[in-house]
Amino acid sequence: MLKQVVAIGLFCAFLPAQTTGPERKVESNVITSERDPEVRIHLPNSAQYVGADRWVLYGMADCELHAFVDADPQKNVQRLYWVQFEGYLPTRPELKHKYDSPRHANIGGMDFYVDTWVRTKDAEMRPGSDVEHIVALIRARGYHMPDGMMYVRLVHLLDEQKRKELMIIYGEDVAQSGLTAAELQQGGKAHGRWPAIEKGLLERAEKSLAIEQTRP
Repeated sequence: MLKQVVAIGLFCAFLPAQTTGPERKVESNVITSERDPEVRIHLPNSAQYVGADRWVLYGMADCELHAFVDADPQKNVQRLYWVQFEGYLPTRPELKHKYDSPRHANIGGMDFYVDTWVRTKDAEMRPGSDVEHIVALIRARGYHMPDGMMYVRLVHLLDEQKRKELMIIYGEDVAQSGLTAAELQQGGKAHGRWPAIEKGLLERAEKSLAIEQTRP
């Protein structure tokens, strides 16, 4: 009987996201994280806080995301600020995050891998993915995603074990570029213009947030 009790306790310990809500606090567009990592993330005052979600991602990782948007009066999303804290569960000790982007950014003294891409609203979403979770959260609050978005992903790995990450994604309605997502994607008629558009997108992404490390 004792072994069964211990086994149940360990199982519950390995699934924190199924038994507790989001840990990080949000006040005045500042996300405060007291662990993994210890930071305060400042987002634009214009952004509306949509909410948070926490779950076990694909049965492998404790995932907590927070979403903010800039939207018009009809609640059409113009800009998205997506902040995610993620760490593999102890039950999967073999897993590590793998990023190979040659581009990096230093924000608040922290190193981030940098990637960009363009996505149409009707692009396929993997069931249970973080994309599915954030889109569901946004829609549940009555907001509408545009036909296409262009994104910057910033990922900071917390240590050499590469099992925990802070991910920040900044997105804009692609219509602001005067083009469509299909035109800017690989093979699209305006793909050659993407480097110049991407440059401005990266600059706006970095200017949209500030990170303050709070550990001693």
